Amino acid sequence: MVIRGIAPTWTIVAAVLALLLALVLWRRVSHWQKALLVLGILLIVASATMARMNYFEWMFHPIAAPGFESAAATKLDSSEMVMAVRFGNDVRAYPIREMAYHHVLNDVVGGVPIAVTY
Repeated sequence: MVIRGIAPTWTIVAAVLALLLALVLWRRVSHWQKALLVLGILLIVASATMARMNYFEWMFHPIAAPGFESAAATKLDSSEMVMAVRFGNDVRAYPIREMAYHHVLNDVVGGVPIAVTY
């Protein structure tokens, strides 16, 4: 976790140093070596960019507002697995098939805020 915390700073430092090195070497190298320099700089810039982004947000889209149906009105197959939560008389069931895609859902059950995760 410490490395993940300092990675954005060090990727910028590495990108700036690599850019300075490429500028120093630019006049001294041949054309095909310049192509390699450009490719290396693009790779370093992409790495520095990715160190600052939360790519998990690209893969797992949060559910903005969960919708619920009564057990009688649901269209779930009887063999489909669900995660169930109960606080007092308030009961919720979260289909595993949906949770496997979204992974985290914030909800309020029986007046208690919860985070459901799979």
